[in-house]
Amino acid sequence: MRALALLSSRSCATLTGVTLATRSRTPRPAPVGRAVALLALLALALPLAACGERQDGSGTPRERKASVVLDVPANANHVGLLTALADGSFAKAGLAVSTSVGPSPSDALPAVASGRADFAISHAPELLIARSKGEDLVAVASIVQRPLTSLMATGDQAVDPRKLEGARIGTGGLAFQDAFLDEILSSAGVDTSKVKVTDVGYGFSQAMTRRKVDATFGAYWNIEGIELREAGKRPRTLPVYRAGVPPYDELVLVAREQTVRSDGPLVRRFVQALQRGSETARSDPEAAAATVRRASPKTGRREALSTVEATLPLLFPTDARRPFGWMSPERWQALSEWMVRRDLLRPGSNPLTALTNEFLPGEGVPPPEQ
Repeated sequence: MRALALLSSRSCATLTGVTLATRSRTPRPAPVGRAVALLALLALALPLAACGERQDGSGTPRERKASVVLDVPANANHVGLLTALADGSFAKAGLAVSTSVGPSPSDALPAVASGRADFAISHAPELLIARSKGEDLVAVASIVQRPLTSLMATGDQAVDPRKLEGARIGTGGLAFQDAFLDEILSSAGVDTSKVKVTDVGYGFSQAMTRRKVDATFGAYWNIEGIELREAGKRPRTLPVYRAGVPPYDELVLVAREQTVRSDGPLVRRFVQALQRGSETARSDPEAAAATVRRASPKTGRREALSTVEATLPLLFPTDARRPFGWMSPERWQALSEWMVRRDLLRPGSNPLTALTNEFLPGEGVPPPEQ
């Protein structure tokens, strides 16, 4: 009965609202008779059915459309999403999902903020910066659980931050990349006024191999790093977690707060289908690599398999007790404090309002008392 009382007190707003993973415990309700309990159960049946879809049913729900903007053109980081599209996981969840990519990596969050898309794949630091500027956006699941962003160069080019004074460095034009780069270089004693930063959009590899820049910041060690290695370009890579940046969720699924509060079933169905696609990919990396190649035909077979194999472990929490998509509030708090100390974020904001684990598999409703 305790679980029933909890559901009644929280109502549908809890199932579809923004609720942190750490929840306060509700006092034990007073005992009730069996007849009263049955009446309470019947009274709750209709409202809870309206909330809907906390768990998968045996039938396919009514189809709904959902759009998602990728951070970059399809690659191994999107293998769970691509597999869920290919194997029918989204269709089984009653979702007709469309994907798109903006003109530059910085377009993903604005597309959701403006209502042009339901979801975006973006970065935890980028989301914190957007929220500090007033955007009502929330991360609803982690897609890649560890940092990928790297300082990268090819051949004999320097990747040591101390040797980059006077260098030309390409970034993807994201606010957090420029801010992190400036912090890393400054901490290494570099006069950043003597560093030329260029927005290379999605073209990290081309910018390096064609000598348009001396190095890049924003390329991923598991994508461009492997692509360049497979092409014999001898990449030199310094991931941000080895350059003093605390751990964070590199890629997260982002929605508007309005969507999270008023359309929880859509969010839950999307995340659960994404989980199924990710688990299917993990069970058969070669098939997953073939799916990535279909979405990115210019990617070679060996390159696709190598990037997928490097990426699959990053899609799941290292703590097996946590559900797919889990975001650690403590880690977001630590990242925010680090960014505030370095004037990358304004002080006073609460980073925990930027995420919710409410819609992850098995989350959202407290377990019954043992």
